[in-house]
Amino acid sequence: MTRYRLHVNGSRREVDLPGDTPLLWALREQLGLTGPKYGCGVGACGACTSLVDGAAVRPCVTPVSEVGRGRVTTIEGLSDHPAQRAWRELDVAQCGYCQPGQIMTTVALLARDPDPDDARIDEALRDNVCRCGTYTRIRSAVRRAARLARGEG
Repeated sequence: MTRYRLHVNGSRREVDLPGDTPLLWALREQLGLTGPKYGCGVGACGACTSLVDGAAVRPCVTPVSEVGRGRVTTIEGLSDHPAQRAWRELDVAQCGYCQPGQIMTTVALLARDPDPDDARIDEALRDNVCRCGTYTRIRSAVRRAARLARGEG
């Protein structure tokens, strides 16, 4: 076991884990952050998507040892982000299981591209699986979040 000092959602946190332990287990089991969901365990579904230094990553395949001094943000670390507001306004979630990952991917997208077109939205979210099939509502919410983030209410 090794002690890792992580910067998660604005706070310094410590975990004692083997270095090859996926970040997802550090977040969920050690730190009690259950927003990132376990979906596939191989980085294919996006349910666990979180941010490391603003980039969308898959904690289920990111060893805790690779995070280093990176700043980790989970859905719990957002504070009424425009994406969250858009998701609520448009009532996007059906079962909701994938939505934290969808939102975190959207946050990373909007940081890179404040006015993405549908092709960019589809490209950014193509590996985030929604088993309920709310893709049309998700795309609409990303467009709405972009407008909110630009102050276009």
